[in-house]
Amino acid sequence: MSDKTEITFMQTRLIRLASEEWHLPVEQIIRLFKENDVLGYIEKCYGIFHCEGDEAVLEDIKEFMKEKGTEIIV
Repeated sequence: MSDKTEITFMQTRLIRLASEEWHLPVEQIIRLFKENDVLGYIEKCYGIFHCEGDEAVLEDIKEFMKEKGTEIIV
């Protein structure tokens, strides 16, 4: 499987996980991820992220979004 395909799978998994963990609809997660360039962040950091579990990556994304001014309160 190519790196691009693996990155896409990771992005998809994290969208679904964020939806479940943050109790928000997938559509809203996609909008938040686009507004904060989270998909680009996942692609850029994939080399590190693929060694971590999805829960740890989601926490990192939450911090990334907070730094950009979007705080997720669960």
